[in-house]
Amino acid sequence: MNSLSFALAHTLPELILAGGALVLLMMGAYKGTKGDWIISELAIAILGVAFLTLFTQLDGKALIWDGAFVDDAYGRFMKGLSLVGALVSLLLSREYMAREKIDQFEFPVLILLSTTGMLMLISAQNLIGLYLGLELMSLALYVVAAFHRDNVRASEAGLKYFVLGSLSSGMLLYGASLLYGFAGTVSFTGIAEALKGGASIGVIFALVFVLAGLAFKMSLVPFHMWTPDVYEGAPTPVTAFFASAPKMAAVAITVRIIITAFPGLMMQWQQIVVFIALLSMAIGSFAAIGQTNLKRLMAYSSIGHMGFAMVGLVAGTQAGVYGVLIYMAIYLTMTLGTFAALLSMRIGDRYVENIADLAGLSRSRGTMAFFVAMMMFSLAGIPPLAGFFAKLYVFQPAIQAGFYWLAVIGVLLSVVSTFYYLRIVKVIYFDQPAEAFSPVNREVTGVLWVATVLVLLFWVWPAPVLDAASVAARSLF
Repeated sequence: MNSLSFALAHTLPELILAGGALVLLMMGAYKGTKGDWIISELAIAILGVAFLTLFTQLDGKALIWDGAFVDDAYGRFMKGLSLVGALVSLLLSREYMAREKIDQFEFPVLILLSTTGMLMLISAQNLIGLYLGLELMSLALYVVAAFHRDNVRASEAGLKYFVLGSLSSGMLLYGASLLYGFAGTVSFTGIAEALKGGASIGVIFALVFVLAGLAFKMSLVPFHMWTPDVYEGAPTPVTAFFASAPKMAAVAITVRIIITAFPGLMMQWQQIVVFIALLSMAIGSFAAIGQTNLKRLMAYSSIGHMGFAMVGLVAGTQAGVYGVLIYMAIYLTMTLGTFAALLSMRIGDRYVENIADLAGLSRSRGTMAFFVAMMMFSLAGIPPLAGFFAKLYVFQPAIQAGFYWLAVIGVLLSVVSTFYYLRIVKVIYFDQPAEAFSPVNREVTGVLWVATVLVLLFWVWPAPVLDAASVAARSLF
């Protein structure tokens, strides 16, 4: 196999998505609005094919494009999660976009382009690859956030995300340029080699700026300010996409750059990660208590869960990365299931967004009430649901690394967050019934069924996820 064929074999999912996006863009320009549904179907198929190609890629670890891109088990695991998030988000969007009369062919194309950036970001092995992947992902997300052009809240959400996202990208780029100046290389492994002898104050500044830029994409405190407004203002399927796929890519590259580029600066980056993890868990737990809008509540829930995921990274060990991977897989399932539940409930022509709208759901739609309750219990971390094991797998390595106090605070804050999840269950089962819900399509209900089964029965057969996460974590070290 020559070098070009070797490179193409290891970048097949990215090539499929990029090529597919270009073809669909041309189809949309040619067919106009008449081809919207066809383009949406094809985009889902393209994402599915890209996901399947992950299982056909060569084993082992391969560096291509002059070391800018790496194909390994870790990358394939996180790419799989990102592709699932994008695919399910597109499935959830079809009825919503048609009903809200915003079903335009550009939406699935933008999802494909953003997902292409995510896959490039996950496999980035140097600072240039990191920035190119991040910008390709982000530029499409800016447009998607404001896609409902006739809605003032959506336009406001897109503008806020664009302004703050540009600021975070500038911070990351500044940190990357400082790193290059001090290390003399953009390669992650080269940076690690150059910093073996210790770090100057300039390198610490660079580390802070890089992690600040990545923390914005993960909605970690104190770079979370955009999350509640964007989640509330954007169309619900777009919010589902924001809460799932981009988070997988951002966490993936954060773990990769910390473990690969900064192994000699463990004491420094641990302090940063501990700080943002603590703040994120606290803000995510307390700020959500007063929320009445379900999408804003899910925004603060997302902030808190990203904080919990960072607890595993604090350990800086293979077991810690293993815990983070499991956490992200379970978080993805819970998030997509919750947004499928939101899109399954409509009163007339209005989709449910307020907690009060769920009142008495158990008496009108018992099965739906059960599904929503299971999602809330799992997000709260109540055993034996999947959310409990997610937190268990990130707290264990933190304790093994000596961060007992961090694990204890995490457990206490998890108890605090349980309040607002259980409040939703209380409204569903004990409040007086609200207005009845309209029927929903099978796709959304199917996603909710699958997510609930996975959350309920994770403890019965966790081996596929655990084994894949183990192989992925080992490949990073």
